[in-house]
Amino acid sequence: MKNYLKIALFGFLTWLVPFVVSFFFFMPDHTLAIDEGLFKSIMIVIGSLTGAVLLVLYFKNVSSDYLRHGVIVGLIWLAINLALDFLILMPMSHMAVSVYLSQIGLRYLTIPIMTIVVGYILTRDENDSQKISGR
Repeated sequence: MKNYLKIALFGFLTWLVPFVVSFFFFMPDHTLAIDEGLFKSIMIVIGSLTGAVLLVLYFKNVSSDYLRHGVIVGLIWLAINLALDFLILMPMSHMAVSVYLSQIGLRYLTIPIMTIVVGYILTRDENDSQKISGR
């Protein structure tokens, strides 16, 4: 149970950090202070950095079943990010679901892609280490 709370907290942070950072790019009248393409690029970088740091922190305490953990973490983080966007971002932005899915939602598929890849790499490295040590 403790593990799922950590996954949920980290999933929330993967959403919260970029959300909070985004406010620094908006004017008081709710218009962007920078080019929209630049803003989206910055948000992708902030989200990726946040996710990478949290993945390192999460996997630091995992000692087996890396791929399974990668799948679970990725799907939970994806669900949390989509749910929070539907509950908070979409009502704030008055964005239609179809526009949201094409401009933002689709990008969230990078979350499970990255978590599963990390789990796969750690599994492969563990298997390689076992072959070397003769286990």
